[in-house]
Amino acid sequence: MTASPDAVSVRVMRVLVTGSAGFIGSHIVETLREHGHNVQTLDLRTGEDVRDETTVVRCLAGVDAVCHQAAKVGLGVDVSDLPAYASANVLGTAVLLAGMARAEVGRLVLASSMVVYGEGAYDCRTHGRVRPGPRAVGDLAAGRFEPRCPSCGEPLTPGTVGEDAPLDPRNAYADTKLGQEHLAASWARATGGTVVALRYHNVYGPRMPRDTPYAGVAAIFRSCLERGERPRVFEDGGQRRDFVHVRDVARANLLALESLRVPAAAGALRPYNVASGEPHTIEEMAIALAKAYGGPDPVVTGDYRLGDVRHIVAAPDLAATEVGFRSSISFADGTAEFALRA
Repeated sequence: MTASPDAVSVRVMRVLVTGSAGFIGSHIVETLREHGHNVQTLDLRTGEDVRDETTVVRCLAGVDAVCHQAAKVGLGVDVSDLPAYASANVLGTAVLLAGMARAEVGRLVLASSMVVYGEGAYDCRTHGRVRPGPRAVGDLAAGRFEPRCPSCGEPLTPGTVGEDAPLDPRNAYADTKLGQEHLAASWARATGGTVVALRYHNVYGPRMPRDTPYAGVAAIFRSCLERGERPRVFEDGGQRRDFVHVRDVARANLLALESLRVPAAAGALRPYNVASGEPHTIEEMAIALAKAYGGPDPVVTGDYRLGDVRHIVAAPDLAATEVGFRSSISFADGTAEFALRA
């Protein structure tokens, strides 16, 4: 791919956005329209299901590219969630890809996630770069939250994850997001299509779903503040994440869609981290929101959830080089807006 679609003449495209009424999808629709593209929408909230073949065929008519956002999100509550995640995320993607093949639509931007990596990158003082396994329940219960070296058992130092990192999903949502990537790659090989998988990191901002068991941490903290409650921070609050604003994510989708028109290697999936490049801890997010909202202050609980990862921080350089995406909304500005306008 070239460094940026800005270097070529951008023609108007007709783009199908699945999940178009959702948190991220609605911002993508607005961004595409603001830049002159025609948008066809598909969303379960408006009675259109990406798992329904007839609906998909109708929505793909005359489309140049697809931006696939429709998915069941969150980590999952327990094993009983597995069928729902597999149905919405895996079956839905399979139906969409089969429809695209029949309609000869050869360009796809897929909403993937940093959860496909599992734990982030880690280094041991003795053994160098290592891949820790899932954290032991005994360690978590005792308040020992840092992953340990699989060789010597010493706590590890976190690093940044590039797109070439091994993939190691560790919950129902992560399993199905990686499944979407595999299906999209198979579609690309079979049809000669081109697919970009945008691995979103912790997306936050206006319209973020709240008050559900599957809500993101920023939304959960914001809901606590609205109720006059102290945001409850799990573990010791030191979990490192990359928080990226939803409007930046929408712009990443625009750039990715436009870059698909540039001559590129067909029949392949190209992943990109969509992140700010400036990690913050979970406690820092809670403190920033509470300060902007006017309190109450967060409380660090020591509680934990199995399936959560300790640190996951991205290296966003490849998206900058090949797609031209760099985040533009700072953590301070984004959290202040979200605290007051959720």
